[in-house]
This record gives sequence, C-alpha cells and structure tokens, in this order.
Amino acid sequence: MNYLALLSSSLRALLRNKMRSLLTVLGITIGIAAVICVVAIGRAGQVRVEQQLNNLGDNFVWIEAGGRAVNGVRTGPRGTKTLTIGDAFAIRNQIPLIKSVSPNVDGSTQVIYGNQNWFTSYRGVSPEYFDIKRWVIDDGAAFTSDDVERAADVCVIGATIRSQLFGVANPIGQVIRLRSLPCKVVATLKPKGLSMSGQDQDDTILLPYTTAQKKLSGVTWLDDILCSAVSQDVVKIAGQQARALLRDRHHLRADQEDDFNIRNPEDIIQAQLEASRTLTLLLVAIASVSLIVGGIGIMNVMLVSVTERTREIGVRVSVGATEEAIQLQFLAESVMLSLVGGAAGVLAGVVGSFFVGRALDWPMEMSLKAVLLAALFSIAVGVFFGYYPARKASHLDPIEALRYE
Repeated sequence: MNYLALLSSSLRALLRNKMRSLLTVLGITIGIAAVICVVAIGRAGQVRVEQQLNNLGDNFVWIEAGGRAVNGVRTGPRGTKTLTIGDAFAIRNQIPLIKSVSPNVDGSTQVIYGNQNWFTSYRGVSPEYFDIKRWVIDDGAAFTSDDVERAADVCVIGATIRSQLFGVANPIGQVIRLRSLPCKVVATLKPKGLSMSGQDQDDTILLPYTTAQKKLSGVTWLDDILCSAVSQDVVKIAGQQARALLRDRHHLRADQEDDFNIRNPEDIIQAQLEASRTLTLLLVAIASVSLIVGGIGIMNVMLVSVTERTREIGVRVSVGATEEAIQLQFLAESVMLSLVGGAAGVLAGVVGSFFVGRALDWPMEMSLKAVLLAALFSIAVGVFFGYYPARKASHLDPIEALRYE
C-alpha cells in the first residue's frame, strides 16, 4: 500500500472542514504543550534544589557545638565550650570515613576599607574548608597551613564584600580592618548566591581559625567542626562515628545528652528534591488529562466524519475497496490530526517554556525525552481514539451505505 498517497488523501479530507480540524488539533496542541512546559518547569525546580545540595559541600558532615542546661533551662545551639581543636584533629585522624576536616570559629563584625564599611559575618577556618564547602577562588590565592600556624592577618572575601567595599577596584593585596584588626585580602571567592534559607552566601569573610580565635573572638573553643566524608553513601555513618568519638572524648555517661549537634542539612534538601519530583509527576498527570480530552475530541470528529461520508464509503466498497483499506483511511486521518497537533504542541511547549523561564528567571532545561514521549503519546492518542471510528467505517453495509442520504 502507498502510505504517502494514503496520508495525502487523509490531509485533503481533513482540509475540507478546516475549522473543525483546527479546533480538534488545538486540543492535542494544548495537551502536548502543557506536558512539555510542566516537565521543563519541574526540571528547572529540581536543578535549583540540586544546586543548593551541591552548595552545601562535598559529602558534608556538620558538627555544631551544642546547648547546655542552666538551672534546668536548656540553651540553644553553640551554648557549650567543649568543642575543641583536639576534637577536630581526633576526627580527622581516627575516622577513616572522614577525608578532610576544618575547625570553624565565626562571628559578626564591622569591616572597613577607606571610607567604606559593611557589617558582615566572618569565619575562621582551615585551608581544607574551601574544598569541604566547594568554594572556588575567583582571584588571588587562598591562605595556607603556614598562615594558620602563624595566625596570619590574611583573609579571603566573598563577592558581596568585594562589591560593597571595593566596587570595580581590585581588592587583592589591599588591607581592610575587621574591628581593629588589619587584614590583608589575599583572594576573592566566586559567587554562590542565596542559600536554601535565603541567606546571601557571598556576604562572608574567611580567615585562619587561629587568627579568629586569638585576635577577633578571644576564645579557645570551636563553634563548629566541618567535615567531608569519603563518599555520599557514608555521610550518615561518618556522622555516627564522629558522635561516638566525641562522646568518648567529652567523657559523657550513657544517661547524658550530647553537648554537640550533628546536623544533616542534606536531608532537608533531599526531601525538597523528592517533593519536587512528586509534584512534577502530579502536574504531568494533570496535564495529560488534556491530551485525553483532545483524544476524545478526535474520536468525536471522526465519528461525525464517518456519518457524513457514509455514501462515499459505500461507493469505495462497491468498487473493490477492502475493509482494511477503509479502516486505514480513517485511521490515517485520525493520526494526521494528532501528528499536526503534536508538532504544534511541541513548538508551543518549547516556546512557552522559554518565556516561563525568563519570567521566573530560572535556568530552563528542555528534556528531549519529554519531547519525544509527548510526540509518541500524541500518535498513540490518534491511533487509540481513531480506531473505533475507523473500525465502524470499515464494517458499514455497502448496500445500506449507498442508500444513505
């Protein structure tokens, strides 16, 4: 059978009733476009959540100083002074699942350069911190272990600090003041943007933890110990081993609570990611309903077409057309409707996703898999909903069909 001729005759038959065919195609177009847009928006949301997960750190294990009980009232986190440099070294040396460790001492301060000033937060860390938290140096070079040992007056500044204090000027080698401490800028950080809680991650200053302890905070304990596990799969186990080690080092009895906290921010983001995926599937299911409605429209139009062309069918049968030929003719018309609607829907979906991405300022990613599935689904809709009218046409009694007025 000449399928090209079959499709050509199907197209001519549909063009006889242009408005009816256009309205039928519109239902499929809207359904396909809706599915593609929903998948693109859902994927963009997942990418944003995955970026937040990546920004957390390299297999991040976060140990925070805990609360303490004062006259029976428990204080908030970081109320204890029991987390020490020795704890950080012990975790690094005694837990094989931990590949790197950075002590952390932080606080807030007014930072001044020339006639510019800015209130910000600082972190006293070790050089390992940059890898643990996946910070990338934009300009200059980060401080070293020697700087930590010497408690050197050097710092690395985030993009927000650079913008507020220096504008477009080069900050490398310049000296800023953290309270009364002169500190030389040795590097700047590449921007990270907002955290999952909406905090500006670039509004920060990093310096050796020894400098922060001795010259800014005046403390000997740590606020946090930031660690990186050897792989994502062992993050929880590494945290449990760190907990056991710290309880032993802090001489805590079995009936005593931890004087530190093991934080798992990745759990929150993973939950958000799962929720995003579930919502995307739900929205795709809802959008698919419009495809089914479009398919019902195709069936309705094809049934009307069979009724209108009953005499034509009778003539074709009388001159030798087989049931299969009649069935294929009407099935081809149904598939042609869904193909045209599918092509228009793909185009509308891609364009719509682009404009939605620009409106939301999201990095939209078109899923080739979603486009192909939507196109295949549109063909399947044409075949499924066109089969019954085609079968009905092929089973008409030729005698009754010729008598039909």
